[in-house]
Amino acid sequence: MPPGPPHEEKHFAQNEVVRDLVIGAADGLTVPFALAAGLAGAAVANPLIVTAGLAEIAAACIAMGLGGYLAARSEADHYASERRREEEETVEYEDRERWEVAAILHRYGVRGDALRLAVDSICADKRRWVDFMMRFELDLKEPEPQRARRSAVTAGAAYVAGGLVPLAPYMLMPGTGGALAVSGLLTACALTGFGWLKARATGLPPLRGAVNALAVGALAGAAAYLGARLIAG
Repeated sequence: MPPGPPHEEKHFAQNEVVRDLVIGAADGLTVPFALAAGLAGAAVANPLIVTAGLAEIAAACIAMGLGGYLAARSEADHYASERRREEEETVEYEDRERWEVAAILHRYGVRGDALRLAVDSICADKRRWVDFMMRFELDLKEPEPQRARRSAVTAGAAYVAGGLVPLAPYMLMPGTGGALAVSGLLTACALTGFGWLKARATGLPPLRGAVNALAVGALAGAAAYLGARLIAG
């Protein structure tokens, strides 16, 4: 089967899912690690660190899921609003909208009779006309119908999975110092990997993404640990 719009939409949807997954996991790694490191710096026992960490993961999972849902819903609402406006304009300002189609095609090098025929063909069907304007005038793609729900579930679940990584050593080891060291090592490895994936998903240089994620996690953990040590005296 030749390449076409169905393949493009599938690829676009997969990128969105990967971005939600990676961002959720990266945030889930950083915040619980910093919280646990801060509590460890205050000489809090491992069971209390685990309890506080799980409470934070539960709250942040809900917040991240709702944030992803609302962001996707806002994107869908914006697309629907712009589409309604374009539909109205093709009826109320038909000549101007036809001129805009011609102007867009002209920028792509279509001239003369070919331009006239192309404009007539596009504008002969209202849905195709509006689709053209959404894509080439406004540069908007129609969001997937299930995008908001999928974004909420993916981001929230990824946060939980990421948050359990830095907490696992505190669950399995009796000593706070050893658990902190192992947690830092596991979190650093995971942040490096997810930072690389996050950069790939958002179109940034992967190496820079990995280094940035690792640096953010290290700074957050160090600040929380040192701050707690100073407060605890």
